[in-house]
Amino acid sequence: MNSTNATVFVVDDDSAMRNSLKWLIETVGMKVETFASAEEFIKSYYPGRAGCLLLDVRMPGMSGLELQEYFVRQSIHIPVIIITGHGDVPMSVRAMKAGAVDFIEKPFNDELLLESIRNAMVIDQDQRSLQAERAEIAARLAQLTPREHEVMEMVTNGKANKEIASALGVSAKTVEAHRARVMEKMEATSLAGLVKMVIAANLYGDH
Repeated sequence: MNSTNATVFVVDDDSAMRNSLKWLIETVGMKVETFASAEEFIKSYYPGRAGCLLLDVRMPGMSGLELQEYFVRQSIHIPVIIITGHGDVPMSVRAMKAGAVDFIEKPFNDELLLESIRNAMVIDQDQRSLQAERAEIAARLAQLTPREHEVMEMVTNGKANKEIASALGVSAKTVEAHRARVMEKMEATSLAGLVKMVIAANLYGDH
């Protein structure tokens, strides 16, 4: 985990549990911030902060699952670990369906919890890398003309230059010129590399 700013956000209405978790997580050198309610966490958290969320299920006001589902609706992507003393199967299924990376019942094994947190941090970092990659690809795509977009879609769908030329009503040489500009603007060194970018950007449904 490279990010030195990654933080474990603990949301639990039990002060003793918050303090215990804070101490445990800090013993392995991770940053921790604690909150007594979901509402308190929402007020202080801004989307984009690196880390993961350690979330109690049953709290006064907004429950842990409601907070998790609120984040899903807001398209806020932060790995969530659900902690509960009242775990049951429907609750676990609901948490996992909403995207929780783990579901841990109290009392829990400290080492298993820390392992789950490390896993969540890796997931967060991977998500951030993917978002950065997509942003970079989007910036390159913005440089393409509408015609270059057309050529790129056909090329990455396996069409030959002659087929593209026929479909667009232009010469094969013109297609070659468009194709060369697409490769240059997208900074692609091979057709396979260009296809990977298209897939990463979720551009066309055919892949």
